[in-house]
Amino acid sequence: MKSKLADLAVFGGPRSFEQPLHVGRPNIGDRAALLSRVEDILDRRWLTNDGVYVGEFERRVAELLEVGHCVATTNGTAALQLLVRARGLRGEVIVPSLTFVATAHALEWEGVSPVFCDVGAVTWTIDPEHVAELIGPETSAVVGVHTWGRACDVERLDEVAKHRGLGLLFDAAHALGCSYRGIPIGGFGEGEVFSFHATKVCNSAEGGMVATNDQALAQELRSLRNFGFSGTDRVDSLGINAKMSELSAAMGLTSLAELPRFIEHNRQTFGHYRSELSGLPGIELMEPPAGERWNHHYVVLQVHEEPAGLSRDQLLAVLQAEGVLARRYFHPGCHRAEPYVSRSGPPTDLPVTESLLDRVLCLPTGTAIDQQAAGRVCAAIRVAVSEGAEARRRLQEGRP
Repeated sequence: MKSKLADLAVFGGPRSFEQPLHVGRPNIGDRAALLSRVEDILDRRWLTNDGVYVGEFERRVAELLEVGHCVATTNGTAALQLLVRARGLRGEVIVPSLTFVATAHALEWEGVSPVFCDVGAVTWTIDPEHVAELIGPETSAVVGVHTWGRACDVERLDEVAKHRGLGLLFDAAHALGCSYRGIPIGGFGEGEVFSFHATKVCNSAEGGMVATNDQALAQELRSLRNFGFSGTDRVDSLGINAKMSELSAAMGLTSLAELPRFIEHNRQTFGHYRSELSGLPGIELMEPPAGERWNHHYVVLQVHEEPAGLSRDQLLAVLQAEGVLARRYFHPGCHRAEPYVSRSGPPTDLPVTESLLDRVLCLPTGTAIDQQAAGRVCAAIRVAVSEGAEARRRLQEGRP
């Protein structure tokens, strides 16, 4: 275990991990169950086009979310694009900048301009009051993001959207297994989009889904994901090929069956990080929402430079040298990424978002990391912060 600055790899000590420790390394369920499903798929010779495994996966997720309908897609980005098109959104849509850039890109690809909104200083999710300020004549909808599994202020957003006659959609890519006021995230707004990418708590290797209680919307989404077909030879609309394959659904079902185990593992890992980092000056761990279900899939730190003695980016350099590939989610922010940053007009002023983007650091979690590994990550952080000022001087000078 690291105990002094000289032990840190960035200053000449041995690496903590010879094999890099990633954020979001895939959770793998029961291999035998997965292979059995794959064998059955091969025997059926039904690899895609709304097969039995896609249908079962959709039903199982709908039961988990307590919603009427789930429509599986190739990935979460495609799911959001289909939802935007199905709702006929045009003009501008308000969305937080503190999100993965795919949220904004999905809008842009559908010919809709994202208008970037700030987040609440406490919630870190889209700020409904700023949403109200940003609404203009071209605004057609709001897309809230349940960032790191923290639910948006659904009720206040719903009030704003209804008062101004706007659509309300949610990006729930991080939020499978999480809740808002005791209700599973998934049935809010007109539709909620989930991701089953390999890095998510439950994965189908690659995949996405729209959850909704609107039967007509679900039917339209099923047509849009299949080239716009509504029957064997009947095309009713401009669709694309966004169908989930049977192999992805088999992986999704295998992962979903072990979701409680994955979440419990994450919960224990989170508890270990919390215990090991408690009391460190300038290090603040994002806590679960009080009284809500949470999948614990993201361990998010705020690094406050003055009390910690070093900046977030300097701590990141320490961890990367140890083989810990921590991430600056969602640096630099959508509003400071292309193509949005190059557009003419006044600079976007998002003070809470920009402050968080300078402080946030996500640590490895998931079943690929055990408590011993988490302990080694924490040891490196404790050493760096305990001598933060000296660590900062050495890093700035580029010396061991």
